[in-house]
Amino acid sequence: MTHTAPYGSWKSPITVAMLSQGGIRLETLTAAGAAVYWTESRPADGGREVVVKWTENSGAVDVSPADFNSRTRVHEYGGGAYGVHDGVVYSSRFEDQRVYRLGEDPVPITPEPEIPAGERFADFTFSGEHLICVRESHQADAEPRNELVRFPVDGDVAPEVIATGSDFYAAPRMSPDGTQMAWIQWDHPNMPWDGTELMLADVRSDGTLGVPSWVAGDRTESVFQPSWSPDGHLYFVSDRTGWWNLYRFDGDGVQALHTVEADFAHPPWVFGFQDYAFLPDGRIVCQYLENGFSQLAILADGSLRPMATPFSQVDPYVAVAAGRIWVVAGSSTDAAGVRSIDPESGDFATIRSSVTVPVEAECLSEPEAIEFPTTENRTAHAFFYPPRNDGFTAPEGTLPPLVVWSHGGPTGATTSGFNLARQFWTSRGFALVDVNYGGSTGYGREYRERLNGEWGIVDVDDCVAAARYLAAQGLVDPARMAIRGGSAGGYTTLAALTFRDVFAAGASYFGVADLRALAEHTHKFESRYLDGMVGTLPAAEAIYDERSPVFHTDRLSCPIILLQGLDDRVVPPEQAEMMVRALDAKGIPHAYVAFEGEGHGFRRAANIERAAEAELYFYGKVFGFDPADDLTPVAIHHSDALG
Repeated sequence: MTHTAPYGSWKSPITVAMLSQGGIRLETLTAAGAAVYWTESRPADGGREVVVKWTENSGAVDVSPADFNSRTRVHEYGGGAYGVHDGVVYSSRFEDQRVYRLGEDPVPITPEPEIPAGERFADFTFSGEHLICVRESHQADAEPRNELVRFPVDGDVAPEVIATGSDFYAAPRMSPDGTQMAWIQWDHPNMPWDGTELMLADVRSDGTLGVPSWVAGDRTESVFQPSWSPDGHLYFVSDRTGWWNLYRFDGDGVQALHTVEADFAHPPWVFGFQDYAFLPDGRIVCQYLENGFSQLAILADGSLRPMATPFSQVDPYVAVAAGRIWVVAGSSTDAAGVRSIDPESGDFATIRSSVTVPVEAECLSEPEAIEFPTTENRTAHAFFYPPRNDGFTAPEGTLPPLVVWSHGGPTGATTSGFNLARQFWTSRGFALVDVNYGGSTGYGREYRERLNGEWGIVDVDDCVAAARYLAAQGLVDPARMAIRGGSAGGYTTLAALTFRDVFAAGASYFGVADLRALAEHTHKFESRYLDGMVGTLPAAEAIYDERSPVFHTDRLSCPIILLQGLDDRVVPPEQAEMMVRALDAKGIPHAYVAFEGEGHGFRRAANIERAAEAELYFYGKVFGFDPADDLTPVAIHHSDALG
């Protein structure tokens, strides 16, 4: 039976609890011999990161003990928190950031630092009986120091520095015969997608490195993901043509494997990304991004053969074990999962799904990739999700409210992959558009560089253009359009609400309100990020203030809800609290929901649920509908100003 109810008030089978208890995040998939490993972030377990091992005989088994959180804080975003050597897993522990040899009773193999959690480790590789990795050393009243270090896997001794002098390091990778090591390095003010260098050095008999030689990359060429083929050739990804394509270094020069206008890698926000791997016969299995969609393919002899799989989203974890391809992949209606794929037929098995509860297909909205006009006679990209719930229809003549999603980064991208949080909204009668504004990845370097000097302008214009485009098509209610986003997406949200008169409400998750405060107080990895996207301080102070929403609340008139983790080191709570004070002073309806113990992104089940509840409750009050859910109210200050 189909019920008639206003958009937004539909009763959905996708409950708030399902957003946390029904999903896990699958990351850092690697292979070691015939075994496959990955990490799972489990909201129901306080967001704890768990290393999981799979073998044909035992299936999937937790490696991390019950009280161990396998997570590193290098660059604050982490990734690459574990490595495997001779069947033993070595992992960073979140609480103290030391490296442990995992077993029933984990044993630390790095010393206790002078500053608690001040020595952080990530991106592991091995040479003989030594572990090599990135170390980030935090010092009192000084910028953290990043280096490559080595230390024995069986002892609690001080790590030995083997590469230093650059601001950042990543991806130390040892050749199969152990005689050479490659790595990536870069310096301020670059981010790794701006420009990096691929370096190569001989490994001496005592394990130290010889004089490094440069292989590829510079301040305007982004090179990453070095990897050695089984026969000892060095491969990597470079955007020297304007697209991240695959290359090989043979000792004398660099050779392009297949040049095409597609990106064969993801921007390395975290450690441990690997978008390609080698099959036993030397062919390369890879994934590439084209027009927002992922495609698995086999690359051999310069020819690229797409694989016949149903996956439109392939995460940056590709591995080969026991003659099969292993990925974390999904589609618009099938949640991402650990998949084992036959390289010839494309037949696959699902080993682990990121969604652990069934979801009714009758309430799933499938995305449409749209390209729409924006400023400067350009076009931008997005995925549009119409409302869908086969148990409900809306009163005749009404249009759905729209929620514009602005992704984080801002150097990142949204995908068409299944996302329970998106379906949470569309199954309740919201339309949703997830925007890949100028600056997003997957569309080449030129599109990515649209944001250079233009953050707070291009991204905002593109989100506004997406909303207006859908309203002009008669697909959404132009009077009930909201924008929401987290981190950089939260900044785009606040800027759109402040500097444009299009949206009737917004939700900022740990968003930036004061650009100058962010540049001056954020962590090392992003401390010079805004040089390229806004300008160099102090010369560009006026531009920073001009684009900071907190200084222009006189131009703001619509309701906002702000959600913030109080332990956030990337966008500190003061950013949200400055905005709250400004909203309160002007009498604008707003809500502020803060979470103890949460950092940059919410990991705990109760907080994930509370955030979704609060946002839905807030939209109901602003847009004038009664959600079907039994929601805990959120305090809305100056609510008398709502219509």
